[in-house]
Amino acid sequence: MTPNEGLSHCKLALAFAVIMDLLGGAALLVGVFARLQIKGQDYGDLLVYSGALLVVVSLAGWVLWYSGNIEGLTTKKELGHIGSAVDRLARTLSRKMRTRRERH
Repeated sequence: MTPNEGLSHCKLALAFAVIMDLLGGAALLVGVFARLQIKGQDYGDLLVYSGALLVVVSLAGWVLWYSGNIEGLTTKKELGHIGSAVDRLARTLSRKMRTRRERH
């Protein structure tokens, strides 16, 4: 087991989540602590709200990264249940991401 093996799956989702967190956190901090006025208009609130939205959007990246790194779960089909459309879609996307990753 290599030290970075936990980060090997879904690197794009991880990068997206980290970048959105950094941008959102920076926008929040600038919006709260800096006085941004252009021609008498205050833009601090805009940065606070957009920073909060970027942090919320980063949660999607974190969920994708986490779910892409789960291994060893048994499927409903292996347990004898019929798989749903969501299960098939998730497996198809996971296979496509893994085969794409293995090519590079």
